Amino acid sequence: LKRITGDTYVQKAVIKAVQHRICIYATHTALDNSFEGMNAMICKKIGLQNKKILIPQKKSIRKLTTYVPEESVSKVRQAIFRAGGGSIGNYDCCSFNIQGKGSFKGNENANPVLGIKGSLEWVDEIQLNITYPRHKEKALLNALFSTHPYEEVAYEITQIENNNQHIGIGMNGVLPKELSEKQFFAHLKETFNLKVIRHSRLLGKPIKRVAVLGGSGAFGIAAAKACKADVFVTGDLKYHDFFQAENQIILADIGHFETEQFTKELLYSYLIEKFPNFAIVLSKENTNPIQYT
Repeated sequence: LKRITGDTYVQKAVIKAVQHRICIYATHTALDNSFEGMNAMICKKIGLQNKKILIPQKKSIRKLTTYVPEESVSKVRQAIFRAGGGSIGNYDCCSFNIQGKGSFKGNENANPVLGIKGSLEWVDEIQLNITYPRHKEKALLNALFSTHPYEEVAYEITQIENNNQHIGIGMNGVLPKELSEKQFFAHLKETFNLKVIRHSRLLGKPIKRVAVLGGSGAFGIAAAKACKADVFVTGDLKYHDFFQAENQIILADIGHFETEQFTKELLYSYLIEKFPNFAIVLSKENTNPIQYT
């Protein structure tokens, strides 16, 4: 917000919150991209299994390379793991280690842990390589510097091309058993309390794999087709978006609000688990501006 004058409903809400000393914390985009966020909640409500990110986040994984004396490498490696390094998809504590010899010669101002300053030293070292999510870089470097024995720590950081399988928008998963198109649409209506579903042409095929993207999800159509989903459940599809189905997938627009309606339940359950002594209220207000007659 660049100003708060009360001209819009958002500004009026902020003014009211300020008057009543209420903090507003918006998690919208972060929650959209979380593996346990809004789209995971949609999967849970539909009953999808083996959920995966639909559009994984790119350029969010980096690799740390450093050089550690053999006797200290276990301590350094474990500290980096505890800081969040070494996670790749469904695997933790991942690293690659190469044995070698490092050389150095400290000047008169050096205070070497090994060897004598002014003398060329050779040390058995391990080249330690560990990947990590970009947002944990500061914690990883703190762990490296606090446990590495050298006065001057040599390290490199490189961007790797792997997609982050736990951060990204949208999801896809499979139903426990196949449903007919009619059965699946009835399931959607009951689960999301829908009066109507806007959808592309039915294909006369059973529904097994389902892609979801809460809110406005037209940009996820190509990804839904690429993962071989039978149906893509989202909101805010425009007239021309439906042509992208191309008889390969069913596009089901169940509404922007409707796809996001269970998100407050997700936040509520998380908060009461983390703060059991807090009084947490789940709002029963319906803020959907769209009405159906």
